[in-house]
Amino acid sequence: MTSPILVTGAAGFIGFHVAKRLLAMGKAVIGVDHFSPYYDVALKKARWNALERRPGTFTGLRLDLADAVTVEKLFRDHHPEWVIHLAAQPGVRRALTEPMPYATENLVAFLNILEGCRHAGVRHLVYASSSSVYGLNTKLPFAESDRADHPASLYAATKRANELMAHSYSHLFGLPATGLRFFTVYGPWGRPDMAVYRFTDAIANGRRIEVANGGKVWRDFTYVDDIVEGVVRVLGLPPEMTDGAPHAVYNIGNDRPEELNSLIALIEKALRRKTQRIDMPLPPGDVLETRADISALRQAVGFAPETSLEEGVSRFVAWYRQYHREATA
Repeated sequence: MTSPILVTGAAGFIGFHVAKRLLAMGKAVIGVDHFSPYYDVALKKARWNALERRPGTFTGLRLDLADAVTVEKLFRDHHPEWVIHLAAQPGVRRALTEPMPYATENLVAFLNILEGCRHAGVRHLVYASSSSVYGLNTKLPFAESDRADHPASLYAATKRANELMAHSYSHLFGLPATGLRFFTVYGPWGRPDMAVYRFTDAIANGRRIEVANGGKVWRDFTYVDDIVEGVVRVLGLPPEMTDGAPHAVYNIGNDRPEELNSLIALIEKALRRKTQRIDMPLPPGDVLETRADISALRQAVGFAPETSLEEGVSRFVAWYRQYHREATA
């Protein structure tokens, strides 16, 4: 892997951690982002600046991947042989009121990346899918062989579409591609709209928290360092021909679902503060429980998440305190 590795969404949560890990491994990284205002752009800029300060070869490009001409030039100028595509419009709930960015960022941009990979002869494309593709499935744990044709949100539908688009390019053009269905990733530098950050921020600042279904909601919370380990391992293992295409899809999660009430208790413990709750119904598009069957990824690359929720929450709270002290200094 001597050629540069293209990481899209490098100012995003997972993209930042993946790029940081690759730089630590001595890899040259081309990081791309266009700083969508989906959440606080200052956090994205802070991640970006942290990458630029790290030892190693980091080339940061602010580009809109929904622009086909821009993406064509990106591949022509930099010739990446390995691509990790993590850029996307995230989140289930925002799509209820603002659907168009999901079509632009998750479908058009992904098609442009597929075209770039196809014409550049990329050796392996690893791209982000989501546990949300399982939609209204009730069978647990979720396995890759389960149906994924009844999404509960537009976001989930775009992620499932990505898998089908990638499979078609793998079949038609021999592009090796692997989709990773992420399960509730959290950790330092995380997204402010997700539960761990949102609850921590509210409790730290003495605000009440909104809790769905009395906290009787289960998620396969997966610490970001474990996710990054899986992504890096998968990148080095292009898939073999299966069902007429060099394409694979894997769950990547913790395989140990935790109740939302347990998460809240751990955050309270780490902050040494109690909180008051506002009970809320389960939001449209959300599901009561997610749980990953990770046996396929374990067999393929030895994936084995190691970080307990208690340890991960403790690390996140420590980062939260430091980041917000520096941000307000």
